Amino acid sequence: MTDRNMQDFQGRLGRIDQIHRSGGGFEAEGTIGQSHYTAHRRRRFLPRWPFTLLSLLLVLVAIKASLITVVGPNSYEERLDTLRRGNLAEQMGARLLATDPVSNALAVQLMPYANRLK
Repeated sequence: MTDRNMQDFQGRLGRIDQIHRSGGGFEAEGTIGQSHYTAHRRRRFLPRWPFTLLSLLLVLVAIKASLITVVGPNSYEERLDTLRRGNLAEQMGARLLATDPVSNALAVQLMPYANRLK
């Protein structure tokens, strides 16, 4: 004859094993269990867009400085004047690539290195 309590107990053990295999389980209050390691936490970092914007700005300044260095300041301004007389897209490009004090200062610093490469 089978014991009904033993069948219930074995059934409960089977359900607990199934829950554990699927990633669940009991955690006593106040203990560090699996949920402590797998819980999704809020990010405490700053948003990324300011760093992305700053990186794009630095890349743009570096590109302008290298163009000024390679082409020369006078030729660069002549090319910008040509762009300013073009269509709307070229005019926007001329505004974006217009010289600024930071690009000019960086270009002056790069001139000696560009002269060595020639």
